[in-house]
Amino acid sequence: MAELFDVLIVGAGHGGAQTAISLRNLGFTGSIGLVGDEPELPYERPPLSKEYLSGDKPFERIHIRPATYWVEKDITLVQGQRVTAVMPGEHSVQLVDGSTLGYRHLVWATGGDPRKLSCPGANLAGVHAVRNRADVDAIVAELPQTGQIVVIGGGYIGLEAAAVLSKFGKQVVLLEALPRVLARVAGEDLSSFFEADHRAHGVDLRTAAAVVALHGEGRVSSVELSSGEMLPADMVIVGIGIVPCVEPLLAAGAQGGNGVLVDTQCRTSLPDVFALGDCAAHANSFADGNQIRLESVQNANDMATVVAKTICGQEAIYAATPWFWSNQYDLKLQTVGLSGGHDQAVLRGDPATRSFSVVYLKQGKVIALDCVNNVRDYSHGRRLVELGTMVDGAEIADSTRQLKEWVASAPAA
Repeated sequence: MAELFDVLIVGAGHGGAQTAISLRNLGFTGSIGLVGDEPELPYERPPLSKEYLSGDKPFERIHIRPATYWVEKDITLVQGQRVTAVMPGEHSVQLVDGSTLGYRHLVWATGGDPRKLSCPGANLAGVHAVRNRADVDAIVAELPQTGQIVVIGGGYIGLEAAAVLSKFGKQVVLLEALPRVLARVAGEDLSSFFEADHRAHGVDLRTAAAVVALHGEGRVSSVELSSGEMLPADMVIVGIGIVPCVEPLLAAGAQGGNGVLVDTQCRTSLPDVFALGDCAAHANSFADGNQIRLESVQNANDMATVVAKTICGQEAIYAATPWFWSNQYDLKLQTVGLSGGHDQAVLRGDPATRSFSVVYLKQGKVIALDCVNNVRDYSHGRRLVELGTMVDGAEIADSTRQLKEWVASAPAA
């Protein structure tokens, strides 16, 4: 007979681990199983492309909890396993080794797998993603024999990796297929600033640069662009997004496509099955109620809290404010809200000072902020986003005035 858990959590990243932690913090006494596809204890992912890659933090320091915690809280870790099938009628899942586990409640927190290049040569040795510990360990192991590195993708992962690798003295070329970096998540002011800063640090950053093939005899040695140019490469790092890991749920009949659909309590369309984090598509009020997947630690943690409370019979609805962060060189970027659909981007401060903000407006309403080395604007701006505050763009551009003035006085939308 399959082992039965009161709550079976699939995915041992931030969302999965936080669900287990929250359940115990809420006094849940039932059995909890936490299934992860790595042989590691649950650990933090953001440091992989920053402090762990740079060597500033050993792996033990990015554990979400020490080994003793999981034992003391009676949380069963099922390590090095991947769920290949979900049988909702039987309330059970099948693991890659053929064994099965039963559940009363199933929590799907699998995140996503790195999106792979579709061009020839994508599977050559020396081509890496940055998604788990093994990925980064492989990169670090090859660095002593690596001089020229091509990073493909100008999102957060690509930019953070380029920043660390350039500090190591490597010759780094960063390629972005779109006309600017961070194009999907930020406005032109912020993109231009980060492009200039990376170039100032020696990164050969190129936009509108399409990769058509990787070349090499067994191991990558060059990257071919659509222009015909061949870039020498001892290593290639690919950061072009993720593919949500939801195939077993969709095959079992869950509604979804680019992620699995969930309601305000993170329930899927399958009975007693929840989903959260990067793989969960939900109607988000900060995106005008549109279905969206948010790929961030805070989103995973917020959803985990909702799931844990719901399982414990408490009232809980997911309505958290989206926020994100990124560290590159001496720059700390803090983002709050979702800037998609903005019709005005207001610059506060001088980027040359390396401390400024961009306020995104939609029909006069504050919908998001990007704050670079500007914690005060981030803190007060968060309230403006949450309140949907109406502002005058010319007035809020005055960086000598604190944003808290608008928090106290401006009318809400």
